Amino acid sequence: MNTVAGQYQTRLKNVDNSFRELFQRHPTNPILTAKQWPYPAHTVFNPGATMFNGKVLLLARVEDRRGHSHLTKAISEDGITNWQIDPLATLEADPDNHPEEIWGIEDPRIVRLDELNKWAIIYTAYSRSGPLVAMALTADFVKFERIGPIMAPEDKDAALFPRRINGKWALIHRPIVANYVPGAHMWLSYSDDLIHWSDRRVLMHARRGGWWDGGKIGLAAPPLETAEGWLLFYHGVRKTASGSIYRMGLALLDLEDPSKVLHRGEEWIFGPTEWYERQGDVADVVFPSGWVLDEQTGLLKMYYGAADSYIAMATASVSDLLAYVRQCPPSIDQDLLAY
Repeated sequence: MNTVAGQYQTRLKNVDNSFRELFQRHPTNPILTAKQWPYPAHTVFNPGATMFNGKVLLLARVEDRRGHSHLTKAISEDGITNWQIDPLATLEADPDNHPEEIWGIEDPRIVRLDELNKWAIIYTAYSRSGPLVAMALTADFVKFERIGPIMAPEDKDAALFPRRINGKWALIHRPIVANYVPGAHMWLSYSDDLIHWSDRRVLMHARRGGWWDGGKIGLAAPPLETAEGWLLFYHGVRKTASGSIYRMGLALLDLEDPSKVLHRGEEWIFGPTEWYERQGDVADVVFPSGWVLDEQTGLLKMYYGAADSYIAMATASVSDLLAYVRQCPPSIDQDLLAY
């Protein structure tokens, strides 16, 4: 079989069928909804996630009844039940001092920066000129140091790597670049100080045509460091006659040069199937945006927005994720544009 389809079928025969469903949804999903919120809210979704003082901390996107979003903290011992939710917004837009936040702040990704002894929150600020990437630092999730915009509009779906790579901080983000290859692609930028960013380059192109990630891709949850490389969770969007479908795929980046994509999955591995993923403000969306890892068991808890209306959680073994992605073909990114 020398055709692209034939090569895919051959690879499929070599993939262990036990890896078909890598993520298992929690049976009590959705685990957080606007009904649980201590103040009026329209929807809660797309949370950043981290461990804080031995507990799971989510920073949820909360859309109010104006249609503007802010971020609110929820903490749980087990990451599933008995959430302690801040009685008011934890981090809200500040358009008087940060006019780029005039229409709210959205979709946080949280990364622990041990070098600074702080957490970095990369979020989308909704400006008059469109969405842009902004940053805040915190040591306690009570007080926040706003760095402000670090990318110009239109740009979003961003997160830091948790450590410097070859002396520089690295950021994955998704700009819309005029006069470039049609579509929305993932880019990589570097910085010495977390403020000024340069050396921008395309990390992964969106595929074209009927692919599940044809036309638009973006970072899902922050990259996860493993001995084999950076495990990359990304979302792909396919437009259909009934609207767009948001699903998640995997890639593996080189540990010391994340601009090198070692493997990229051809299939999506997590997509909307349950009612809370298919019915909501935006139907047919799973949008993973944060994870926490049990270092002893290797079990990953993935937190995601469902249908832009709820927060849900699914678990997977990191060893299973790596076993799957290492069987995916080597990524030759330019070839993806051709078919």
